[in-house]
Formats: sequence, structure tokens, C-alpha cells
Amino acid sequence: MSAYPVESIRNFSIIAHVDHGKSTLADRLLEITGTISKTDRNKQVLDKLQVERERGITVKAQSASLFYNHEGINYLLNLIDTPGHVDFSYEVSRSLSACQGVILVVDANEGIQAQTVANFYLAFEAQLSIIPVINKIDLKNADPERVEKQIEKLFDIPTDECVRISAKQGTNVEKVLQKVIEKIPPPQCNTADPLKALVFDSTFDHYRGVVANIALFGGEIAKGHKIVSAHTKKRYEVNEVGILTPNEQPTHKLYAGQVGYLIAGMKEVTEAQIGDTLFLYKQPVEPLPGFKSAKPMVFAGMYPIDQTEYNNLKSALERLTLNDSSVTVHRDSSLALGAGWRLGFLGLLHMEVFNQRLEQEYNMSVILTAPTVPYKAVLSSAKLIKEYGKDQITIINPAQFPDKLSVSEYLEPTVLGTIVTPHEYIGKIITLCQDRRAVQKDLLYIDENRVMLKYLFPLNEIVVDFYDALKSLSSGYASFDYEDAGYQSADLIKMDILLNGNPVEELATIIHKDKAYAAGKLLCERLKETIPRQLFEIAIQAAIGKKIIARETLKPYRKNVVAKCYGGDITRRMKLLRRQAEGKRLMRKIGNVEVPRDAFIRVLKRETDK
Repeated sequence: MSAYPVESIRNFSIIAHVDHGKSTLADRLLEITGTISKTDRNKQVLDKLQVERERGITVKAQSASLFYNHEGINYLLNLIDTPGHVDFSYEVSRSLSACQGVILVVDANEGIQAQTVANFYLAFEAQLSIIPVINKIDLKNADPERVEKQIEKLFDIPTDECVRISAKQGTNVEKVLQKVIEKIPPPQCNTADPLKALVFDSTFDHYRGVVANIALFGGEIAKGHKIVSAHTKKRYEVNEVGILTPNEQPTHKLYAGQVGYLIAGMKEVTEAQIGDTLFLYKQPVEPLPGFKSAKPMVFAGMYPIDQTEYNNLKSALERLTLNDSSVTVHRDSSLALGAGWRLGFLGLLHMEVFNQRLEQEYNMSVILTAPTVPYKAVLSSAKLIKEYGKDQITIINPAQFPDKLSVSEYLEPTVLGTIVTPHEYIGKIITLCQDRRAVQKDLLYIDENRVMLKYLFPLNEIVVDFYDALKSLSSGYASFDYEDAGYQSADLIKMDILLNGNPVEELATIIHKDKAYAAGKLLCERLKETIPRQLFEIAIQAAIGKKIIARETLKPYRKNVVAKCYGGDITRRMKLLRRQAEGKRLMRKIGNVEVPRDAFIRVLKRETDK
């Protein structure tokens, strides 16, 4: 590896919207540089997870080293393929920290989409050089000129800088590599400096422990070196270093500016913190600024289907969160579902993918409750402020929702959403956004038939099914992206569900006042279908404080007590019916409503049948 000085190294990422051809372009680059042999089977080589192959999306950023000869000089190109979905933008920002430039891929057919805009600004803020690439020019509806004008209007990049390619057929891809070498600067570091390595990803291997992906910002590292982690202060001996050509390939040494992997006998999952700095023993360096930790947007409860599986699920969660560090985990327990966890995810797709990976990679099937978002309350009672030690508390679980009397205001999380859509759907989309309590911030025509809308949304309005509703309204043409926009005050209330007057803790929800009636009615109807009938009447009610806002009645089973009467006086029938009614009333007083576990699961699971 010493044949590649810092001047001939280029580190770059490929960023784009979903399905604009990032992974296909990565395949072609790997083929051209001879890293993988050319066959028909090379489809998304870097998407290694089963979930990625099944869904055709990239979830994890993957890196690969390519060797390329340009004008007689051998270059080492480190490529990082990144995900395109909004939920995984944390992966993108992490990958950019190990790069000096990016390839921004735009589909010649679809043009600029919401995620293209978001990813461009991520790279722009990191001050990376940007190479615009227009992909899929082989499609019959492709319109590269229109896309070039969009790029010039939105990103201020002159049209002559755009490279037109077809990644599938390999047209013009060589030109992209030449642009990478000309446009992207080499990393700013020196081999003579002491070792300084950034851990930007890590995975767990059953046999070798933790495999850490590192980018070297100074010095060199080889097998047998003693290294220290700046985060845990633990010492390790390096067992193996190497580069990823997508598969691991051991080398003698890694030098400054290069990207590779390292195995150093880290046994515990928590030892390879992403964003950590590694340095040589007795040669401490200033730690690199890590990554700002990901902010979970959606919370959901996760419980083992059978409590005996608790420990297995715990170790599976630990290993999976090492590989996917953006999930936050808190212990939690519920009366109905037993011990479990409250997990924080970056979005709904992230939650689904995480659940699917648990099933596929660790054989764990779990119960996931409906997603919720974190609210805040500004306390006004001195007693509560003293108890919590601060005047603002975050509420994840509805059971901790403080009473209105002791709170000056409730706050809910908001996001700034960007919607890019063909202009004919604009009316329907504005109506949808208004239904979701959104406030319009901006409306901009990108060209004559595409519009970019910016809205401020309350997060809990978009968390369950906004994306699906948007896609079905716009026949799949609109794209959506959001970023955190802090908290704003809101009229929130806690809605309880009562069964015969007794509150059921697990079913309490925090909701906006305007939406309470509809949600309460829906929940009562759903419970009526799932709770088995008893020998006495069950009143299912949704209540806010003392006020009942919705009710469903589950009728009791009844024996036909008048079957033996034929003829005779009416008073005889009335007497029998009255006695039965009294018995039922007495039974209702002492009868306990047992909600079976599967009824809970059916109600708490995501509302798919809305």
C-alpha cells in the first residue's frame, strides 16, 4: 500500500435520491477498475444485506477501494456507496466525514427530487467538491437538458460541468473516474504524523469480534501495533488491517489518507463506538470531532413474543445496534406485554428494516407497538421542577404525561418537510398537508412542470401514514424529505381508554386536541372487535380527564330465560327477564375484564387498516 502516496488518493461518496442508480454506478466503477470481474450477475454488489437485496434499496453505507491508472499514474480511489432514503441520512452524513468529494447522481427521467436537495446541502455544508452526474440517459423518456437546467437553477452548478452517463450500459462511466481524479482534492494529511484514525462504521463477526472501518487522518497502522481508543481509553493489539475491495483483503500496513478495516480483538459490542478516534499507545492525539449523535424521530415499544426469549433478544439487539448505531435503546416494561425495550428510530422505514434484520439475521420475531414521537412539557409547579431537577421534561411514555395544572405549556416536535411534485397534483397535496395541521413556508417552481413545496409539519402527523397518502395522491410521482425543526407549543392531551370505568394503562395515548375525537372513536371500535364477549356488558370508553368522548358497548352473552314459558301471563316473562338483568348488573360489578394479550397486540400494532 506504500506505493500510493497521499497525492494519489481520492476519497469520495456517491449520493442521490432513492432509485437514481447509485449502487448500479458503483458496480460499473468496480468493473472498470478491475476490482470485480465483468459478469451479468453484478447487480448491487455493495448491497450485502438480505433486506437490501429484497427491497432493492441501500440501507448501510458500504466502502470499496479501487485502483485506477490515469495518465500513467496509479491512483487509489476509495468509494463509499450511501443510502438514498430520508431515514438513513445519518449514514450519508457519516460517510461524508471520511470523504473529500461526492458524486451527485440525478435521474435523467425524474429530475431533481426531495432527497437530492437534502443530500446536496449535506455535502455543501461539509465543503466537499461536488461532481453532478446525470444517469439513465438510455431511457426513452430521458431529458438530460431539462435536468441540467434544474441543477443550474437550484444548486448553481454550471451545465457544462454535468456528466451524462448510463450506469446500466456503462456509457461514459470512465469520464466520471477522470472527473473524480481532476476535481476532488487528495486528503490533507501526512504519513509522518502520529497515528490518527476515525472509526466511521463497525460490524460484529462471530469469530473475530468487532471489525471496525477506519479512515486514517495521519500516520500509519500495521499488524502488531498497540493502539488506544480515545473514547474508552482501552488498549488493543492490532491483529489485522486491510482494505475492502468490496470483500476484506488483508494488507501489511495502512497509510494516512487511506480507508480500510481493522480487527483488534475488541470483544464487546460497545467498544467500537462510531465516531471514535484511535491512536498509538503513548502517543495521544487530539480526538477528531466525532459525529453528532443521531436524533431519534420515532419511538416504538419492542417486546419478545415469549418472555423466555428475553435474553436472546437482548444479545441480538446489542449486536444489531452496533451495526446500526442510530437506534437508541431504553429498558421498558408493560403490564400486558412484559419486559421489553423502547427503541428510538430515525423514521418508519428504518423501523421496518430494523425489524426485518432482527428476523433475518438473528431469527427473532418480536411485537412492535404503534410508533409514537417524543413530546416535551414545560413545568410550572415548583414541586415537580424540584423532583425532576429541571423545568422541561421529555415524555416518551404516555404514563409519564404530567397533569395540565402543573404544566405551563406542552411542546411537540416539528419537521420541515420538502415535497417535490409535478404541478398537476399541487391542489390535492396542499389539502393533504392542511389536514395534517401543516403550515406552508415556501412554494417554488423548479421548471415549468415541477414544484417544490416547503411545509412545517408536526412530526406525529406524518409518522404513520403520510408518505403512503402522498404517494397514492400523486400516483407515486411526488417525493418527500424532512429535517428536524425543533419543538413548538401545542394543545396536547392524554386520552385514556376505560373498560367498565377502569383505565387500561397500555392503551393511553398522547394526542392533539383536534384529533382526539376521531382517534378515540377508532380505538373504541377496534377494541370492540378484538375483546371477546363476556357474560356481562362491557362499556369501552375513550376519556379525556373525566370527560367521555367516545363509547362502544360490547353486548353480553345471554341465556334465553323465557324459553320455558309458553302462554301464561306477561308478568311471568317480565319477572324472569328482570331477574336476569339484576344478575348481569351484579356480575358487572364484581366481574373483571381480562383483555387477552393478542387483543392488545392487534390494537397496539400499526394501524394498517385505516
